[in-house]
Amino acid sequence: MSAPQYVPKSARPGERVYESPPWQHDPWVGHPAGNLDQGQPRGNFYGNQGPDQGYVLLLAERIEPVLQAGEALADVRAGVIGVALKRASLFGRAPVIHDLTLAFTLFGYLDESPDPALVDLRKELFASAAHHYAERRAIVDLVPEAALRQTPKQAAAAHAADWRALLGLT
Repeated sequence: MSAPQYVPKSARPGERVYESPPWQHDPWVGHPAGNLDQGQPRGNFYGNQGPDQGYVLLLAERIEPVLQAGEALADVRAGVIGVALKRASLFGRAPVIHDLTLAFTLFGYLDESPDPALVDLRKELFASAAHHYAERRAIVDLVPEAALRQTPKQAAAAHAADWRALLGLT
């Protein structure tokens, strides 16, 4: 839209206020310190990185596992939380209740009458897991990625069929 007739015209027509440089300098490339070229570091005791992992502590209190004699709730939660966080990080998201449901299901903590061999394995694996990081990592490393990619219903069906295969023990 043009200016109305009563607006005075500039005395110097065509004068520009700004003129860009005749050529562009080298392009800007950002290299902030937080950008990792190779992704997150991997190796022993690094764990599985993911967003908002502390939320799993609140979620873990909402599930009451079925414990057998000789099992401590703190040890069970500590071991299962690592498995749930590994599953959440595989999908690149924060943990949700289904991650914990699947993790508890893998070890039979939602089963009213688990296999006695599984109970013996659980007691050995989860003993003092709340106090020792190496034991928690051993629990997490035991579970194959294929088992973590299942839905909780698929994991429950596979656990009922053969829990050893689900944990990669066969």
